[in-house]
Amino acid sequence: MSKEELQAIRKRVFELTVTSTSTSDLDALLEHLFAILSDYHDLPLESRGAVVLLNPRGRYFQVAQFGMEPAWESQHNWDSGVFASAGITQGCWVETVPFSSCETDEHKVQQRLFLLPLCIDGQGIGYMVLFVPLDYQPSSLHFDFMNDLAYALSGLVHRALTKETLRIRELELEEARADAIRNLGVASEYRDNETGWHIMRMTNFAQAIAKAMGLPADQRELLYVAAPMHDVGKIGIADAVLLKPGKLTDDEFEIMKTHTNIGVSILTGNDALIAAARDIAGSHHERWDGTGYPQGLAGEKIPILARICSVADVFDALTSIRPYKKAWAVEEATAWVISESGKYFDPAIVEAFKTAMPEILRVRELYRDDIIDPKQVLILPPLEARENAWAPWDESLSVGIDVIDEHHRYLFDLINDLYDVVINKLGAREVARLIKALDAYAKVHFRAEEQMMTHYGYDGIHRQKHQHHAFEAKISEFYEELHANPLVAQFDVLSYLRDWLVKHILVEDIQLRSLVSA
Repeated sequence: MSKEELQAIRKRVFELTVTSTSTSDLDALLEHLFAILSDYHDLPLESRGAVVLLNPRGRYFQVAQFGMEPAWESQHNWDSGVFASAGITQGCWVETVPFSSCETDEHKVQQRLFLLPLCIDGQGIGYMVLFVPLDYQPSSLHFDFMNDLAYALSGLVHRALTKETLRIRELELEEARADAIRNLGVASEYRDNETGWHIMRMTNFAQAIAKAMGLPADQRELLYVAAPMHDVGKIGIADAVLLKPGKLTDDEFEIMKTHTNIGVSILTGNDALIAAARDIAGSHHERWDGTGYPQGLAGEKIPILARICSVADVFDALTSIRPYKKAWAVEEATAWVISESGKYFDPAIVEAFKTAMPEILRVRELYRDDIIDPKQVLILPPLEARENAWAPWDESLSVGIDVIDEHHRYLFDLINDLYDVVINKLGAREVARLIKALDAYAKVHFRAEEQMMTHYGYDGIHRQKHQHHAFEAKISEFYEELHANPLVAQFDVLSYLRDWLVKHILVEDIQLRSLVSA
């Protein structure tokens, strides 16, 4: 190849680094790069390669690939051999190594690799790995080109890291604000006779209904954050009325009804989140037929998120114990909600409520007020099966306690949700959101499990608590790693979550079966 042709290749690589400012999809960048390199006929590259980056603990993870299986399928151990000892900042070199597509594959074959160090501000962060024929011997011209390419790729990776880190920062700002709003809602609940679990159940009921209705994802996200604010106005209701154990008088009920207007006055602001919370707080006691309060709105004049929350709130109130009433049976409460279609509730939302019932019943078990009974038999309608789950649940993972099994299934669902986000390249922001959701639910599960162990005098509770706390610390560590290297952390956390949960169930939680026979 002439110097002019090589210069043209270099120019196209440079143009790639300039025009790729709008994406952090390294797989797409590699595809473009290999299309360029295919015209460098003097360089005998195979049509496969990978970007391998370091995590903060010195392990290498494959974060992008071309012509190769992705990390979650191959699980090749990049820490072995040359990858464990090579000096990243010492320039490009070629190495022959034993290579397999799977960690457990004993039939490794020799592969010749061109290793291009990736550096940011003089600090090595990983490699671009290119496959070449076994008999390939690079020329000085090839080394010069590869060193230039390594520099260009380092810039692309740095740009992708920066973009993903900024997205995480944006999420954190939004989450901090959302947490403040949620905490205000929780504060209002703790002034009432209701429990904090009411908020979690009601919010997740509302989410299930919204999903069954086909509400867009952005609306469902608003609903999830804003729903806990439905009774925030109760902060302004006097204890004599709010905490009265018996039935309210007519005058007291009129005072109680003012919590909707108080909520509206608290939630001032024009952005979408505050507006949604204000709609819910002010209108979740309106009725489809116009007989509700505070404004007597009817039909679609009632904001849709408030209509959804109305069904979710009433259903949980009916099926929960209160100082002034017994809990209704689920069947009785369900029948009543359905009977109020077109009167109290929007008929379309009641239909979605019926569709969402399997998920609603599941949520009731995940966020229950009482101590788990190891001998309770759950009879729940089957949920729609998840096709091609990365971390599949099967009955060999059952610990023989129905409620705990349901908790575990939900944790598997969250791990599979995280997997879907990673393989569909939805970005570090969505990864961070799901890690926070998984961390939050793991804490719910662990505390419920520990409460059960304490109540029934389980001998292994201290060992279990130690492992639970270690897991929570590890998830917190992964969340922090997203800031340092969001491209690596999402692959790192996937493998850890699946392996830890399966091992913990089969080694530790399986011993909880002793509580069933006690």
